[in-house]
Amino acid sequence: MSTLSPSPAYPFRFWMLCLSSFLFSASFNMIIPELPNFLSRLGGAEYVGYIIGLFTLTAGLSRPFSGKLTDTIGRLPVMYFGVAVCVLCSLLYPLVGSVFMFLLLRLVHGFSTGFTPTGESAYVADITPLERRGAALGIFGLANSLGLAAGPAIGGEFSRYISLDALFYCSSGMALLSILVLLNQRETLPHPQKFRLGLLRIRRDEIFEPRVLPPFVVMLLTFFCYGTVLTVTPGFSEHLGIANKGLFFTFYTLSSVCVRFLAGRASDQYGRVTILRFSTLIMPRPWCCSASPKTKLFS
Repeated sequence: MSTLSPSPAYPFRFWMLCLSSFLFSASFNMIIPELPNFLSRLGGAEYVGYIIGLFTLTAGLSRPFSGKLTDTIGRLPVMYFGVAVCVLCSLLYPLVGSVFMFLLLRLVHGFSTGFTPTGESAYVADITPLERRGAALGIFGLANSLGLAAGPAIGGEFSRYISLDALFYCSSGMALLSILVLLNQRETLPHPQKFRLGLLRIRRDEIFEPRVLPPFVVMLLTFFCYGTVLTVTPGFSEHLGIANKGLFFTFYTLSSVCVRFLAGRASDQYGRVTILRFSTLIMPRPWCCSASPKTKLFS
């Protein structure tokens, strides 16, 4: 009498998706620490806040469209499109010669994170059982966080020892690699449709869902704080004499990396809301951005 071997907790394609998420996250985060200086050299020092703002604007505005396309044409095409935007934009940074073109490029670059993570999240939900979904999303989030931690540190070394242009080309190559590891993956959406322009027509009920309003407000407030830290940290690191401005992001992310596994399992056991309340409560105040005499320049 033969017995079937138990299926693995997470399939191989889940781990490949985590690898892809790591590479994709690292690709666009590795250029962040150098962008304020890059913009300043173009004569746009007063627009440093737009580096994150414009990127986030299109990332947010594109989510209703990417969500609908994910549920109609499939998860993989949406991921591919976001990566293609990231690859192209990173290649174009060395060609930028004006503040306007830089800001326009940042606006377009934001579409990458409006599409790829949407498709990835749906794909993870498709291939993991409901009872393990919290833990799976925790592991998947860990891969993204590792990219956030490693990307800026790698980018800082590239800009210091090679060149800024090489940093942009490396960013583009890493984004391309993030999709190459998924080329043999199969689509998980049953009966995907072919793309047509009519799918870009979004109804009001497809944009606003009253049940997601509370988490929306929480995410808005927490990421507002995060965006502020992300914008001023490169300049503050330079002010402190830290040569590699990406190191802050590495240490900033290590804490989240350490708790990803525990938080995912805890959310499966104790509930999502309980974990969200606890994690929001212990969010640290960014002391480095407070208006003290030494840091008045960055307040």
